[in-house]
Amino acid sequence: MFTGIVEEIGTVTHTEPSGDGVRLTVTAPRAVSDAAHGDSISVSGVCLTVVDQGEDWFTADVMRQTLDVTAIGGVTAGTPVNIERATAAGGRLGGHIVQGHVDGTGRVLEVRPGTQWRVIRISLPAELAPLVVDKGSIALDGVSLTVSAASDPSADEAWFEVSLIPETLAATTLGERVPGDIVNLETDILARHVQRLLAFAPATEGGSR
Repeated sequence: MFTGIVEEIGTVTHTEPSGDGVRLTVTAPRAVSDAAHGDSISVSGVCLTVVDQGEDWFTADVMRQTLDVTAIGGVTAGTPVNIERATAAGGRLGGHIVQGHVDGTGRVLEVRPGTQWRVIRISLPAELAPLVVDKGSIALDGVSLTVSAASDPSADEAWFEVSLIPETLAATTLGERVPGDIVNLETDILARHVQRLLAFAPATEGGSR
C-alpha cells in the first residue's frame, strides 16, 4: 500500500523485453536505500516488485496487462518517474490509500498556470467517471491529489481537474506535464468498493435476510 506522497523523482535507465512484458531499471537512491528483493515500489503510480538492485538502482518486471492499462509502456531511458516506497506500518497516511493498481489512463487536455499554483484538466474514461467526485481523492501518476473540479454527468466527454501547489510541481513529474501527455489514473478504492456493492444490489433485493 502507498499514500501517494512521492519521495523522489527517479530516472529510467534501461528497458528490455522480457517475455510478453518489459524489464525496467530505474535509478532511485532513496527508494533502494532500505529496499530488499521482493519489495514493492510505486513507479509513477504502478506498483512494481524489486527483482534486482544495486547501490542506487533497482530492476522490476512489468507484465503485459500492466503495459496494456497504464502509461508505463511508453517510458524509455531518461524518462523521469515518480517514486514511492510502500508505506511502513505505523507511518503517517499523508495522502490517501493508494494501491498502485492503475485503473486506466487519461490525457492532459489543458494546463492553466496561476500565481501560486497550476490547474491541470485531464480526460477521464467513461467507466471511471462515476468514481471521481469534486473534492475527492485521486492518484495521478502515483501522486495523491484532490479533485478540484469534475465534468457534469451529462457532459459528452468526462474530465476532471486538479490544482497543483508549488511543492507538487517541484517534487513530482507533474510540473512537466503538457497537453497531450498520457498519465496513470487510480481512483479512490472506497469509491470502487461502493460501485461494486451497488452492482450487486438488484440481485440481492427481496432475498433472504
